[in-house]
Amino acid sequence: IKTRDIKSLDLTKLYLERLKKYDSTLHFVVTLTEDLALKQAAKADQEIAAGKYRGPLHGIPWGAKDLFAVKGFKTTFGASPYKDQVIDVDATVFAKLTEAGAVLVGKLTLGALAQGDRWFGGMTKSPWDPANPTNGSSGSSAGPASATAAGCIGFGVGTETRGSIMSPASRCGVTGLRPTFGRVSRYGAMALSWTMDKIGPLCRSAEDCALVLKAIAGPDGKDNHVIDAPFDWDAGRDIKKLRIGYIKADYESEIADDPKNPDRVQRMRDQRKLNLAALDVIKGLGINLIPIELPKMDTGPVDFVLTTEGAAAFDDLVRTDKLDLMSAEPERSSWVGSFRQHELVPAVQYIQANRARFKLMQTFAPVFDKVDLFIGSALGVTNLTGHPEISLPHGFDAKGQPTSLRFTGR
Repeated sequence: IKTRDIKSLDLTKLYLERLKKYDSTLHFVVTLTEDLALKQAAKADQEIAAGKYRGPLHGIPWGAKDLFAVKGFKTTFGASPYKDQVIDVDATVFAKLTEAGAVLVGKLTLGALAQGDRWFGGMTKSPWDPANPTNGSSGSSAGPASATAAGCIGFGVGTETRGSIMSPASRCGVTGLRPTFGRVSRYGAMALSWTMDKIGPLCRSAEDCALVLKAIAGPDGKDNHVIDAPFDWDAGRDIKKLRIGYIKADYESEIADDPKNPDRVQRMRDQRKLNLAALDVIKGLGINLIPIELPKMDTGPVDFVLTTEGAAAFDDLVRTDKLDLMSAEPERSSWVGSFRQHELVPAVQYIQANRARFKLMQTFAPVFDKVDLFIGSALGVTNLTGHPEISLPHGFDAKGQPTSLRFTGR
């Protein structure tokens, strides 16, 4: 695009055609933003022809999880009670990517109110074996992950509260980045948990994630959780200077047989084999890996913080019978019962849980005294502590489904 070997308008039309072609199979589109996309692409071509190149996202088509508000378009949250909702603001993520010259081609699916891959239009499927009725894209950033993997958008932007970027990235074989809490403004995005929601990219490579994060990170004066910290990724950095750890238990503990779940056991063993191969590759780069052990941390007593905040965020909905619209097919959301139950959490219990959560942060922080990052995941913990994580595709299991390698950072 920069050299004008291809026009943004041609690329945008190609992606729009692919979205239309494969949506009937993968169910990843809520709303095509075709007219907007064609206007943005034409503008990008005009600017680039005039020598006004904005950077590597200029003219690149992308898709937004349909919990980001864009003026003039529905923002459905993937849930029946909101399927006709229009919010008259532009989310900061959309505004920043528009400023970078990116082209929005569609608002893509999420599980109802950001849970799972089931929404009011059915189940979003993974492009790997989509004919399998149980092979969903996982969630809740189901559409951006599936559409990126299927080559129907250049990149997607999703959100994570407890696994909603990592899980679909792993299932669909794309690279998903959950940045540090407070990196990206959530203005104009649906709130599920004010203290846990994070926004991040789903792309075909880690470098693409860096390019997108560069564009969307930073304060906007509207979301006061956002920290003012630079993001300047150095692709030429000497990685041998990085202190990289690996969780010993992930590679040395025995994977026991489970007659009731043989497929799960086999997938775990396939994943272990690929992870061991990945360690060899990393060592081959001249990196001295440091074995680490994670402290014993039980998140169970504080996990209800998410659902309690969710019940508060959707208090108006919980107090009406419209919540029941999500209990039947195709959504079949467990939020219905959870929200009603967690409306009754005592304030004292919620406060005590957050005090315990702070202790969890204090317990986990020393892990990074010895390492800059580690290979592996502590998903439940780090979504509560706010640490960043990235999921990379690195092979396939015995059934041909993608597997992932994850890194957790400071």
